[in-house]
Amino acid sequence: MNIFFGFVVGVVAFATARVLFGCLYTVRPDQRAVVTSFGAVQELSEKTPPPPLTGDEKDRYEYPQIRVVKPGGPYFKFPWQRVYKVGVSTQSVDLAWDPSKAQDTIEAVTKDNLTTGVNGQIRYRVSENNLYAFLFGVSCPLEHVMGYFVSVLRERIANFVDPKGQSLLTNDEVQTSAEQGVQSDADLSEGVSINDLRKNLPLINQYMEEQCRSTTGRYGIELDAALITEIDPPHEVDRALSAINSTRNQVAGDISTARADSEQQITMSARAVEIATNNAQAEVAPLRELASTLAAIKAAGGSKCLTAYIRNLRVPLYQRANRIVQTASATEQGGTE
Repeated sequence: MNIFFGFVVGVVAFATARVLFGCLYTVRPDQRAVVTSFGAVQELSEKTPPPPLTGDEKDRYEYPQIRVVKPGGPYFKFPWQRVYKVGVSTQSVDLAWDPSKAQDTIEAVTKDNLTTGVNGQIRYRVSENNLYAFLFGVSCPLEHVMGYFVSVLRERIANFVDPKGQSLLTNDEVQTSAEQGVQSDADLSEGVSINDLRKNLPLINQYMEEQCRSTTGRYGIELDAALITEIDPPHEVDRALSAINSTRNQVAGDISTARADSEQQITMSARAVEIATNNAQAEVAPLRELASTLAAIKAAGGSKCLTAYIRNLRVPLYQRANRIVQTASATEQGGTE
């Protein structure tokens, strides 16, 4: 009897200790906890900040603000309550991660119908202000976020146009080329290749970060950074792309050289015209000055004064001359005879 009574007391003590210790829990500094009672969470009067969505999506993803347990403890909970602990530290996941299948890269189609492989990572963290969406909105939030991210990325790659190709020509040159029916450099940039995507990886990463800001309101996950590191074509077309890239670089170099030569020739021609104009003006200036002087003398003293001025002007010339030849007019010759 004593043995049976002792067994019963031991079982009751064990169950009591198990229940009491099971009702105590702690929360680490990198965690946040949410307590539910029979599956229901404690909602607060405050509302979750509106997500950056529009239309019916804004109403669809409007979640309540719930009570969040901060780090610390031990905390007590009743046996009918359940504690959900969520890590809020920044984490990283490979871009090719998919729980339904194993893959090393994801495939995307460019604007020129070329299938390419994309690799990279994304950094994310769970939003402390929207834990309801993360815990109770969808069954696997990270899987939904990855699917959303990959969909936006494929759409961006399929419609990507190199912005640098649009600025190769001025607006006047583009308009002139359009009027003449000539294909300009901006039109040539429409054939997007892997090279254009590789050169603009920072722009693509920035675009992905801006487009995925709505994941906080949708799934309770904040996208910290998108790091797309590799965009590789299939091996069978890699050599062809390298040849295309070399040809484009050569054409761009020839165009730049031709433009530099033409600008140099135009500058040299303009300077030659300016020099010739200055020389002509320098030769004409003394003649104009002499003409104005003679006109002033004639106006002041008449023809006799002008004749005397010319006679006096000849005296220094006579002094420097070795021989003087004088000719007589026809009238003077007839009078002599």
